[in-house]
Amino acid sequence: MSEVEETINRIRTHKGVTGIVIVNSEGVPIRSTFESKQTLQYSALISQLATKARGVVRDLDPQNDLTFLRIRSKKHEIMVAPDREYILIVIQDPNADQNS
Repeated sequence: MSEVEETINRIRTHKGVTGIVIVNSEGVPIRSTFESKQTLQYSALISQLATKARGVVRDLDPQNDLTFLRIRSKKHEIMVAPDREYILIVIQDPNADQNS
């Protein structure tokens, strides 16, 4: 099993994780645990948001860069870890502890 597969499986075992999407720097999905429609939706929208957030961080301080972005809503928590070539997107249920 590749290191990427091991990492995905390790993340999936965390409580509340509902899906993982890995996209390239252009926002094209490379690997996903979601159905095709959800994969395309998350990859397009979150990669745009990560690009905007990175721009804001750099506008505030050109020496700085975005390393992690966390978005929490009533239904989901979306964690985004951007890198130079890829963006890791993890979606989880923030209420997973309360539901069990």
